[in-house]
Amino acid sequence: MDTVRRPLGALLRTWRNRRRLSQLDLALEAGMSARHLSFIETGRARPSREMLLRLADCLQIPPRPCNDVLLAAGYAPRFAERPLTDPDMQSLGASVQLLLDAHDPYPALAVDGKWNLVFANKAVAPLLAGVSPKLLSPPVNVLRLSLHPEGMAPHIENLSEWRANVLLRLQRQAEASADEYLDDLLRELTSYPSPREAPEGSHAVGHSPIATPLRLRTESGSLAFLSTTMVFDYPLDINVSELLIEVFLPADAATAAALAQTAAGR
Repeated sequence: MDTVRRPLGALLRTWRNRRRLSQLDLALEAGMSARHLSFIETGRARPSREMLLRLADCLQIPPRPCNDVLLAAGYAPRFAERPLTDPDMQSLGASVQLLLDAHDPYPALAVDGKWNLVFANKAVAPLLAGVSPKLLSPPVNVLRLSLHPEGMAPHIENLSEWRANVLLRLQRQAEASADEYLDDLLRELTSYPSPREAPEGSHAVGHSPIATPLRLRTESGSLAFLSTTMVFDYPLDINVSELLIEVFLPADAATAAALAQTAAGR
């Protein structure tokens, strides 16, 4: 959405529709009259900054578009936005890298709000063998890297189910954030050739009853991973709020042993 150039009322109405709320629903949740909300959406009333922040919280507007809503009303942004390379952010970067390194010999990485790689530990590189060099040129988008026909896709043994999970995750993120870049990325990834459905019973090896594993053919054999993510709680900076740390855990003893052996060889 071109949020900076759109009127405040149109922005709020778009977010309200995205959250499938009527004017009455939102007004009750925000502690205001439906008439007042209607006047705000039609441009007949200008809300206070506090009222806008309350509406943004009720609508669960992410930090970046929340700033756009405030700017559209003529108020200062709520969240700072500093690049992760900024000197003031160096301590954060060092802490994230320390966390990823501590996860070695298991792969771990950090991505920004557009799924571009920001940090990674040494266990990630061996998993990228055979990937086209053009996909490793910065900025490296890890979702594109995962599903691209010249990326990791040919080496993912359960590509059909892994692809479905990645696309669903990205779709939910795009819907929640109203980010056009994520919409475009979703269309791109969806356009990649769909894998053939795996034969029935072929998911038995490395299967987990709690999550979909990533099963990857590597020079160290077939490896199975479960992934988990971490985000910062109550961040006051947009780029920090969008930073996502993803760690991969071995889904079986054979994978754990293979990763330990690879790390020892390094």
